[in-house]
Amino acid sequence: MPPTDDEFEGTIFSSGPLFPVAGATDAIGHYLVVVQGGEPGKRIELDSAALTIGRDAKQATMVFHDTQVSRVHAMVRVVNGKAVVEDLKSTNGTFVDATRVESRLTLREGNILRVGGHALRYERRSRRDVERSKELDRDLLKARKYVQSLLPEPIHTGPVLAEWSFVPSSQLGGDAFGYYWLDPTTFVFYLLDVSGHGVGSAMHSVTVLNVLRQRALPNVDFRNPSEVLANLNDMFQMDSHNGLLFTMWYGVYRTDERVLTYGSAGHHPAYLVPADRQTSRPVGSPALMIGAFPSLTYEVEHTPVPAGSSLYLFSDGLYEIVTKEQQRWALPDLLPLLLERGAADAPDVAKVAEAERVYNAVREVAAPGPLEDDVSLVVVTFT
Repeated sequence: MPPTDDEFEGTIFSSGPLFPVAGATDAIGHYLVVVQGGEPGKRIELDSAALTIGRDAKQATMVFHDTQVSRVHAMVRVVNGKAVVEDLKSTNGTFVDATRVESRLTLREGNILRVGGHALRYERRSRRDVERSKELDRDLLKARKYVQSLLPEPIHTGPVLAEWSFVPSSQLGGDAFGYYWLDPTTFVFYLLDVSGHGVGSAMHSVTVLNVLRQRALPNVDFRNPSEVLANLNDMFQMDSHNGLLFTMWYGVYRTDERVLTYGSAGHHPAYLVPADRQTSRPVGSPALMIGAFPSLTYEVEHTPVPAGSSLYLFSDGLYEIVTKEQQRWALPDLLPLLLERGAADAPDVAKVAEAERVYNAVREVAAPGPLEDDVSLVVVTFT
């Protein structure tokens, strides 16, 4: 369940005065910001009182329900104006960046504190700036919730199965996607990615998404990707939409013919993976983004779809990452992960949704902290 507005603000731990003191709002505070696990974006202020981190709600101030976290795992507090972390003889250790904390360690600006599967960034900031950030966070959360409310429900039965993973970045980008049955034998699905970050990009993607959901393109055959892309391009020219562009992939699957018809506007290919998971085949050709130039023509392509194959359609946030080794990924680095077999393929193992499996595999490779861009992944399986 997504956090409420109040929950997103985070809990402030402080032993300071209950009432504001003149000039105190400009003082510099010490903070831990959750960047992985728990409630991403939650900010906790530190002071001389010990902030204990652990699994036991009776003993820890900050509780993580994580088997890798000890009952009382670590402690952080401000000593003589510096934030100090101390490991409390935890089983799996406390880490600052790549260094294991043997007893205690002084934190430096930007350090990542890792406890089990959770990561927190240490920062020093003006309390006034923090209050402003909270207002921005509330706006971003509202925009994020609205985008999520428009996304389709997974489909678990029938000739076409569909599931997805949507993980907004800390800034919120312009990802959106959708799918629906146009008629009993025609399944339509698409993904778009608006340039930039923030509420403006998110709302632009919502506008496009609503046009597609309501089929508000006059005299357009939604079975024809070329018509859909060309009309969206004319409707959303960047000169009339604050300079915003977007990429898009649009596909139409006919169950009676087992043929996928598709077109792309500046988006990288989707990838078709057969049931034996031996190969992945790119589906889609380069073309100009939507909004750059009016009156463009987009190509339509066709491919037969073998039974049991899955199509992976995703935004570039899934592969444009920095790894733990500080290496920057490109699209080819992601492709081997699509071929791996997940828990859903193994007997006597709790099933994990395929989209969730792929996202978790990327998250495992990536450096601590939020990914740089929104991640949208739609997995469509043709039974």
